[in-house]
Amino acid sequence: MNLKKRVLVGSPIRQEPLILREFLESLKELKQETVELNFLFVDDNDNMLSSQILNDLAKTMPNVMIYKHTSSDYYMRDETTHSWNEQLVWKVAQLKNMIIQIALEFNYDYLFFIDSDIVLHPQTIEQLKSAGKEVISEVFWTKWQPNFPELPQVWLEDHYTMFYKQRNEQLNKEEALRRQEQFIQQLREPGVYEVGGLGACTLISRSAIEKGVNFKEIKNISFWGEDRHFCIRAAVLGIDLYVDTHLPAYHIYRESDLKGVREFKLSNGLIV
Repeated sequence: MNLKKRVLVGSPIRQEPLILREFLESLKELKQETVELNFLFVDDNDNMLSSQILNDLAKTMPNVMIYKHTSSDYYMRDETTHSWNEQLVWKVAQLKNMIIQIALEFNYDYLFFIDSDIVLHPQTIEQLKSAGKEVISEVFWTKWQPNFPELPQVWLEDHYTMFYKQRNEQLNKEEALRRQEQFIQQLREPGVYEVGGLGACTLISRSAIEKGVNFKEIKNISFWGEDRHFCIRAAVLGIDLYVDTHLPAYHIYRESDLKGVREFKLSNGLIV
């Protein structure tokens, strides 16, 4: 009798071929000890080679589904940053909501959303599942600008605030920085911690989906990005958000970050 939990791994993809190959390779290596993985990729690529890479994968893996989405919008990324606009954000939100609906209709136990520029540790989904949370992300670290320090993709409050304060509490700059550093250092220690916002590498339980989590815009909130609207909605629904820091993922935010993939795998004992 198969007692494994069914997990749908979902990802809207518009990605450069070299980064996409590393992403897909890490997905192929995911362990399935207590889970059974199926993959749903939304092909939104504007690079024909990237679409071909997805199609080739589907021919060799029986548990891969590809939904072709054609759009004419332009997404700019370079060695400095990624440039999003409102149209792109809510297009991605719509695609993610489609994946949520499929996970619900086909009775998956979990949905794992993963951005297509992430390289995972093979035990990631097993680790996230073992935490027993309704919504939990694995941490990864990014220099959002080339000269910035590495910061996590999770936060505590509002748009991207990494420290707690009482609503009427007035903090000077030094105290705010001290609390932020305390939070960042905590995330460097292996554990499971409650957060206020997360995204890009997230395991969502069926119970959370049934309660109504989704990425639809909350029209009276001006915060940027579909992940923030997802997190606010989850909190209103009474769903706590968590981050796991046992197996940090690696973010290929720029093509120059590709050179760090080997070091990531070496440091995790994935290659010798």
